[in-house]
Amino acid sequence: MAFDLEAHRGGRALMPENTLPAFANALTMGVETLELDVGVTADGEVVVSHERGLNPDLARDASGAYVAAPGTPFVKLRFADVRTYDVGQIRPDSKYAKQFPDQRALPGTRIPTLKELFALVRKSGNERVRFNIETKIDPEHPDESLEPQAFVAKLLGVTADEKFTDRVMIQSFDWRTLLLVQQQAPTIPTVYLTLQRGSAPTNALDKATSWTAGFNPADHGGSLPRTIKAAGGAVWSPYFGDVTAALVAEAHTQGLRVVVWTVNKPDDMARMIEFGVDGIISDRPDLLRQVTGEKGIALPSGTPVEP
Repeated sequence: MAFDLEAHRGGRALMPENTLPAFANALTMGVETLELDVGVTADGEVVVSHERGLNPDLARDASGAYVAAPGTPFVKLRFADVRTYDVGQIRPDSKYAKQFPDQRALPGTRIPTLKELFALVRKSGNERVRFNIETKIDPEHPDESLEPQAFVAKLLGVTADEKFTDRVMIQSFDWRTLLLVQQQAPTIPTVYLTLQRGSAPTNALDKATSWTAGFNPADHGGSLPRTIKAAGGAVWSPYFGDVTAALVAEAHTQGLRVVVWTVNKPDDMARMIEFGVDGIISDRPDLLRQVTGEKGIALPSGTPVEP
């Protein structure tokens, strides 16, 4: 398989995240995979959003006011209501705005459906690009999304109806959803997201957490790759700061691919490639193309398209 050059949320350093303009930009540029996140509305529409609900840093109502924190979960909103919000411009005084000062503002941009993204890719004529779709479920906040079985049923239903099942991977920090995908759609690769550091890690090496569906690395030699293999995963997707060359090699011995998130600086990208990772998720797919090209990695062709 080719090196997996993934545009995180469509390339959010460049365009409003998880929107059709962002995905069109990534398709035009040329990436192997569009990385995105999905939720489900009260009336069952699968929508593309990183947050489980309206993001106060992104969503503005019809009057132009940003929504109040924490933002209503999609599971409590009908799709027609979701569609009234504008997510084309970051709240100017937010940390997010400081993080991505060069993101192009596109006022009037709406939260898209997964079906609309698939339609955009059809329109582009790109028959190769893949989709890495994250299920936005938090086991510690079950009231903010559908329960795993219903969520997975909705997602698999759309991918099957739209005939994109053979181009989809499904990723999650909540491994319960991945086990359900493996049972119900065994041809779809599952991508096990992990985070071991920071104020809210989802993974520990000495115990199961609420995120790991009962799997405990202590039962597998204290190894996340071995644990993911035991769970039935195809890809390990760790935070890049948790990764060493030895861990990448260990994952490969287990038959796992390793795709790290989220790498935005060229020197970090180069280091990950030297570690032997199989792919990189980045907010800057333009920079990632540059670095991978310099490393002699074949670059995916762009398919220009307007959103």
